[in-house]
Amino acid sequence: MTYTVRQIAKALDAEAFGNTDLVVERVAEPAGAGPDDLALLTNPKFAEGLSRGKARVALLWPGADWQSLGLEAAIIATRGRYAMSGLTQMMDPGQHFEAGIHPTALIDDSAIVAENVAISPYAIIGPRAKIGAGSVIGPFCHIGADSVLGEDAYLRDHVSIGARVKIGARFRCQPGVRIGSDGMSFVTPEKSGVEKARESLGDQGDVKSQQWARIHSLGAVTIGDDVEIGANTCIDYGTVRDTYIGDGTKMDNLVHIAHNVTVGKDCLFAGQVGIAGSTTIGNNVVFGGQVGVTDNTTIGDNVIAGGASKVMSRVSAGQVILGYPAVKMDTNLEMYKSLRRLPRLSKQVADLQKSVSKRPSSD
Repeated sequence: MTYTVRQIAKALDAEAFGNTDLVVERVAEPAGAGPDDLALLTNPKFAEGLSRGKARVALLWPGADWQSLGLEAAIIATRGRYAMSGLTQMMDPGQHFEAGIHPTALIDDSAIVAENVAISPYAIIGPRAKIGAGSVIGPFCHIGADSVLGEDAYLRDHVSIGARVKIGARFRCQPGVRIGSDGMSFVTPEKSGVEKARESLGDQGDVKSQQWARIHSLGAVTIGDDVEIGANTCIDYGTVRDTYIGDGTKMDNLVHIAHNVTVGKDCLFAGQVGIAGSTTIGNNVVFGGQVGVTDNTTIGDNVIAGGASKVMSRVSAGQVILGYPAVKMDTNLEMYKSLRRLPRLSKQVADLQKSVSKRPSSD
């Protein structure tokens, strides 16, 4: 796929300057760019890298003097990083999955496959499953019985979607995604040590050996439109009601969503986020990597949790939190500063104790 500078600028709703007939073959970082590449240089502090490459055209920041940078052409966007979204979509070579249905794919006679669907080798489509128009099913994918996949879905290889799962339009997921695994719901005949410890905040009483009995997952998973899920992420069935993921939510690799969780619209979860069962997450919530959320709690709209935060209780809308246990970010930073001062403070206290103990007695 090649485009002229003029075509790219028009697609990005950006301004083009210089020789707009130059043809771009690929996108590159400034220092490694060749003469047929578009260098990405949306931040002036990286401008020196341009001189180490051979780019003739670059995507630049507003107000950049492209001629002084030795370029023959330039594209200037109001918000460079946002322009990268459209640019990378244009230049993405894709996975080269073939059109049509491969002869090795196994499709149940009762399944409904809409028009213009590509189904790759060794994919399995279960009974009464429905695949929306324009969807792409990668190699070795499994779509379970009675599941629904909306139009223009894009599944990479080795994706597993369990029975009864319902997914909206323009769903996109990476290799190894598992949607519709049983929730981790087990119970003992009498109160377990875990239940007693939770009630008493630490004392599990007399320890008694008990076997765990499975609580089966009768619910399913419902996912809205425009959701994207990273590699090896797992979303569990609900116990009775469905686990739910709202429109526009994006998840990174290795995220775990437990049974009965409700996630709102346009949330963003980085890698290794874990959300325990029956928790409700609001809209536009952002979690950094390795954030963990306890079960049966509520996270309000527009909450931001910094990386590795452990959320142990309800969080009100709009808060920015950090730490373990997670508290307001400014509070956490003050706590951290105080923690770093503890060794010095401890030494000062010890010196004072020595000083006091050496003072002569007043008797």
